[in-house]
Amino acid sequence: MVNEPMKNHTSLKMGGPADYLIIPQNQEELVKLLLFSRKEFIPFFIFGAGTNLLVSDKGIRGLAVKMDKSFRTLSFERSQIRAGAGLPLPMLSAKAARAGLSGMEFAAGIPGTTGAAAVINAGAYGNSMSDIITSIKVLTWQGEIRTINSREMQFGYRYSSLLEESWIVLEVQLALVEGDYSNIKSRMEEFLEHRRLNHPVEPSAGSVFRNPPGNSAGKLIEEAGCKGLRVGDAQVSNRHANFIINLGTASCIDYLEVIKIIREKVKSKFGILLELELSLVGEES
Repeated sequence: MVNEPMKNHTSLKMGGPADYLIIPQNQEELVKLLLFSRKEFIPFFIFGAGTNLLVSDKGIRGLAVKMDKSFRTLSFERSQIRAGAGLPLPMLSAKAARAGLSGMEFAAGIPGTTGAAAVINAGAYGNSMSDIITSIKVLTWQGEIRTINSREMQFGYRYSSLLEESWIVLEVQLALVEGDYSNIKSRMEEFLEHRRLNHPVEPSAGSVFRNPPGNSAGKLIEEAGCKGLRVGDAQVSNRHANFIINLGTASCIDYLEVIKIIREKVKSKFGILLELELSLVGEES
């Protein structure tokens, strides 16, 4: 697809056009695309479900490569799971539950793909991907396929070493534990209900800021008086202050202005500079 609007591919429903948006049909195509882009010095950006992503109004130059249905493989071997990087995390959580495997209940309502969740060590309710990942298969920028174990990932809060390497995740191996389906289902429903009551329904990129050590970004933003703050159609959610929603026609510039005001207000009131959790991509506006 040529000049494809990224707003059609992000949870925020925002973002300018990608020069070329390509959806590879298999791993071999993905490797060829990567090597071609390197040979021709063409910018290469890869993404999955488009969550936790803020795309510039000017869009993305070069290739925007989407990991879609061809990367949604799933296999079970007792309590071990191999999941393709493009598999939606809630789908993986649900399939693990139906197989009577516990350990992924926390991921029931987390948007995004399994690969992206591994890269940022996504988590909720005191659990995270690092608790269950045993190894990851990646594609390096040299076109080599490697398997790295969880120790090499150097997991931290919303962090893994893959954020530094920028390698492409192809597959994630997880170790879960056998459990009672009714108990697993009950916990998942509890977490989903909490999200339903506390998270906005409007388009968003998910949590905007990382929680500072020993604190809550949402709580700080709310106490700084930013709930409901609006610039254009970008607004701090009235349900959860760490979400900035798109009321319809928000631009990236609007969104960034809201971020700027929040950081200034929180810094002024608490002396804490909030760090972004979402990723900013594309040509600078």
